[in-house]
Amino acid sequence: MAGRARHPPFRHVLLLLILLGLAALNPATPRAQQQPPPASVTVGLIIDADSPVGRIARTTIPMALDDFYAAFPNASARVRVVQHDSGGDVVAAASAALQLMTAQGARAILGPQSSVESAFVADLATRAEVPVVSFSATSPSVCASAAPFFARAALSDAAQAGAVAALATYFGWRRVVPIYQDDDYGAAFVPFLVDALTAARAEVPYRCALPGGASKDAVAAAMYRLESEQTRAFVVHARPALAELVFATAVEAGMMARGYAWVITDGLTGLLGSIHPPQGVIGLVPYAPATPRLRDVRRRWARKFMREHRDADPAQAEMGCYALWAYDAAWAVASAAERLGPSDLSSPPGLVGGRSGPTDLSGLGRSTSGEKFLAAITNTTFDGLGGRFELVDGELAAPAFRVVNIMEDAKERSLGFWTPKHGLHRRLGGGASASNSGLAPVIWPDESTVVPIGWVQPTSGRKLRVAVPGDVDPGYGPIVHLDVDPATNRTVAGGFVIEVFEAAVRLLPYALPFEYVSVSSMPYDRLVEKVGNGDLDAAVADITITANRSQHVDFTLPYMSSGIAMVVPMRDQRSTRAWVFLKPLRYDLWLVSFVFLIFTGFVVWAVEHRVNGEFRGPPYYQIGTLLYFGFSTLVFAHRENLKSNLSRFVVVVWVFVVLILQSSYTASLTSMLTVPQLEPAIRDYASLWLGADKVGIMNNSFMRVSMTRSGFPPSRLRPYRAAHSFHEALLDGTIGAIVDETPYLRLFLKAYCDNFTKTAQTNKTGGFGFAFPKGSPYVADLSRAILNLTESDGMSAIERKWFGDAEGCAAQGSPFTSDSLSFASFWGLFLVTGATSLLCCAVHLATFLVVERRWIWEVASAPHVPLKGRIWMLLKRFDHKDLSSHTFRTKDGGAGGGSVAGRSANGAGAAHIAAGSPLSVSNHTYDMSEWSFDAPSPAPASATGESVELAAGDEAAAEVAAAPNPNLSCDQTDTGNLAGN
Repeated sequence: MAGRARHPPFRHVLLLLILLGLAALNPATPRAQQQPPPASVTVGLIIDADSPVGRIARTTIPMALDDFYAAFPNASARVRVVQHDSGGDVVAAASAALQLMTAQGARAILGPQSSVESAFVADLATRAEVPVVSFSATSPSVCASAAPFFARAALSDAAQAGAVAALATYFGWRRVVPIYQDDDYGAAFVPFLVDALTAARAEVPYRCALPGGASKDAVAAAMYRLESEQTRAFVVHARPALAELVFATAVEAGMMARGYAWVITDGLTGLLGSIHPPQGVIGLVPYAPATPRLRDVRRRWARKFMREHRDADPAQAEMGCYALWAYDAAWAVASAAERLGPSDLSSPPGLVGGRSGPTDLSGLGRSTSGEKFLAAITNTTFDGLGGRFELVDGELAAPAFRVVNIMEDAKERSLGFWTPKHGLHRRLGGGASASNSGLAPVIWPDESTVVPIGWVQPTSGRKLRVAVPGDVDPGYGPIVHLDVDPATNRTVAGGFVIEVFEAAVRLLPYALPFEYVSVSSMPYDRLVEKVGNGDLDAAVADITITANRSQHVDFTLPYMSSGIAMVVPMRDQRSTRAWVFLKPLRYDLWLVSFVFLIFTGFVVWAVEHRVNGEFRGPPYYQIGTLLYFGFSTLVFAHRENLKSNLSRFVVVVWVFVVLILQSSYTASLTSMLTVPQLEPAIRDYASLWLGADKVGIMNNSFMRVSMTRSGFPPSRLRPYRAAHSFHEALLDGTIGAIVDETPYLRLFLKAYCDNFTKTAQTNKTGGFGFAFPKGSPYVADLSRAILNLTESDGMSAIERKWFGDAEGCAAQGSPFTSDSLSFASFWGLFLVTGATSLLCCAVHLATFLVVERRWIWEVASAPHVPLKGRIWMLLKRFDHKDLSSHTFRTKDGGAGGGSVAGRSANGAGAAHIAAGSPLSVSNHTYDMSEWSFDAPSPAPASATGESVELAAGDEAAAEVAAAPNPNLSCDQTDTGNLAGN
C-alpha cells in the first residue's frame, strides 16, 4: 500500500475536463469586438500652487474627478488634468494657457486662480475658442459678456453687496467704510457695495484702499487714520494675506474693542483657517445644503488635504466655499465631456505632442469643437456640493448667503440667512413670520452683546459745510440770523430755523460735525443750485419746498408748515351802513320772528273772537286786529282785553320770547353802532385780483414767480426786504396788501398789529425744509429726527420761544366785529312758544267740539246737505258768538239789568230742544253759494212775517230782539243769529 502511486481525486479531474470543454466551446473574443478604452480629454489647471486657494484646488479637483468616474465607471471619456503653476503672475498664467491650448491640446482650462489672471487668459481663450471655467475668480470685472468663452463656477462678488447693505440697515449703521485690496479683485467690488449701501440709505464717507503688497507699517498707519475718524463699521474685502495683516494691525490699534463692527466677505469666510480673524467678526458664506454626500466628502477631503499638506494648520482642513466651487467645477467639466462624446473631443491631427506658433490661435477652437464644449458646460445642471449647479449667462446662480459669527479658533456660529427676495431671516423656508425675521443675537468684539451704533465723536475729519443766509433783516431775525464774533471770527447762528436744525442733529444716531458758512444775499433758487452742484454740503434756512427746487436737491420733511396768505389794512365800516338796524338779526331770525308774530296773533284771535267783542266785526277789521295785536306785542303796546285764560297763557309765553329777542337785538345793535366795525380793506385774493392796488412781496422770494405764473400782473408787484418797509408802504397807500408766507406774516402782525389783519390762506405750500445734495443719506435721518422732535414737546417749545404763544393780533386784543344773531341761537325759545300756542289752540278747538257735539251730530246726519255745506255750516258755527260765555251774560256797564241775553240764549236753547231736530222738518232748499260771512242769509219762505233788524246801538238788546220763535226751525234760528253777527 505504501508503494502504490497516489492519483488525484476524481472530482478534480472532472473539473479540469469541464473547464477545457468550455474553453473549446467559447473561443477568445476578437480584439475588434472588445469595448474600446475611454477617450482622454485634456483639461488644463492654472493655479498658484503655494496659495491657500491653490492648495485647496490641488486636493479638490483630482478628488472630484475620482468621485465622478467612481459614480460613472463606464464613462466614454476621461478628463486628464494638466496642471501649471502661475505663482500668481499674470505673464506666467498667460504663458501656461498658450502652452495648454497649443502644445498640450487642452479642450478646456480650469482657473486661473486670480481675477487678473482670469481676465487675461479668458481673452486668449476666447480667441482660441477654448472654454475657461473659473472657480476662484470672483471679481465682477471678469464676466461672460466681456469674454464669451469664460464661465464662472463661483459666485460673483457683486452678489453679496446686497447682503452687506442689509446688515447695515438691520443694525442701524448709517456709515460704513470699506477696507479693500487696491487691485482688480477689490476695486471692482466697491462700486457695487456703494450702490447697495446708498440704496439702503447708508453712506460711504471714505474708503481705505490698500495695495496687495502693503507693509505692516503702511497698514498700521491706515488703521490709525480710521481710528481717528467717527465711523466704526467696516467691511473687509481683500486677499487672505492682506486681510490677516489688517486684522493684526486693527487689534494693535484697539479697533477690535467694544463699539466696533467688522464684516468680511465670502472670499475671506471661505478661508478662515488661513486668516484667523478675531472673535466678533460677522462673515458671509454662500449657502450649501447639508446633505449626507457633503458630509462624506468633507471627511474624506480633510484627510486627503492633511496627507498632502502635512505642514498645514488643522484649521485649514475645513472645506470652504472655494473647495465646494472647485469640486463642482471639475464635476461639471467631466459631465460635459461625457455628454459631448469622444467623437467631438478627439485630438486634432498634428497638435497633440506637436508644436505651434504661440500667437497662431485661429482655427484652433473649430478643430477642438470649443463652442460645443462650452455649450455643454454651461448647460450642465446637477445637485452639487454647493447646492444646485446652474450657470445663468455664464454666472453661477446665488440662491442665498449664510450669515455667521466668527468665534474663537476661527469657528463659525450661524446667525441666519439672507436671500435677495426675503432679506435677512433666521431660517430658510420659514416664511415671513415675525419669529423668523432678523438674525440671532451677535457676539461682537470684546465679547460684547450690545449692537455697535457704528460711530463715535470723531477726533478729526472734515466737517459738513452748512450754508446760512448772512444778510437777514432784523425784522425776520426770529426766523434765522447769523452773526460773526469779531474776537474769534467764529460764525454764530441763531433763530427758529437754526435751533430746529441743531435739535434734529442731536437726535441722530451718529455724530454729524458741521460748521456754518455765511452766504451773501441771493435768491433761494440759486442757493439751492449751489447745494445741488456740490459747492455747499447743505443749506439751513427758511427755504420753501417747491417742485422746481426739489429737482436740484433733496429736502427733509418740512419742519414748519406754511401757506400763502394776505395781510391788508383794516377799515371802519360804520359810517357807510344805512340799513345797519337790520344787521343785528340774520335773515333767518327775521323770517321766523315774522311768522311767529302772525301765528301768535292768529291763535289769540281764534281763542278770543267767540267770547270777546274786540276781536269781532267785519273780516277786514278782524284781520287788522290780528296783525295789530301781533306786532304791538313787540313793544308791549297791545290794548285788547283778553277774556280767555288760554289766550292769556299764549300771550304771556310770547311776551317772554319777545323780551329776550328785544334785549338781544338792542345789545347787538348797540355794539354795532358803538364798537368800531373793522373789516379788511380787501376781502380775499379774488378782490385783490380784480382791483388795482399794488401788492408787496418779499425780496428774493419765490412769490414773484408763483404769482406771475398764476396770471397776476407783474407790474403790480412791489418787492421789499424789511418788515418796516412793508409797514410804511401799507400806511401811505403805496401797496394795498402783502402776499407772503404765513411765518413772515406772523412776525409782521406781531410787530404791527393795530391796523392790519391776515385773511384766510389761499393755498398751501410745501413748508420749510433743509436742503441736501441728491442722494444724501442725511435726508432720511434728519427727517426722522424732525418727526421725533415734532411728536414731542421740543418743536412746540422752540416755536413758542421765537414766535410767542399766540398768533398775530389774536393775542393783543384787536377790535372785533359783531356777528348777526341767527335762528340757531333762539330755536329753543320758538319751540316753547310754538308748542304753547298749538296746545292752547288744540284745547280751545276740543272744547268747542265737546260743547257743540249734539249740533255737529245733527249736521253730520243731515241726509240732503252736501259735504261742502256741512263744512261751511261748521265754520259759521265756529264764527258765532258764544252767548253762553260769561262775557255776554251781563251788559257792559249795567249793574242790575238782569241776564237778558242769557235768558234769550237759554230760551232759544229750550225751544231748540223742544222742537226736536229742526233739519228734519225743514222743507227748504238752500243755495250754499250765497252764504258768506259778509251778508246775512235770507229768511225762509215758511218763516213768520217778523223781520229782524239790528240796531247799531246796544248789541245785547239786538240779540234779544232777534231771539227766534221756539217754533221756528234751527235753520231759521241760525240764520237770524248769523245775521245779527
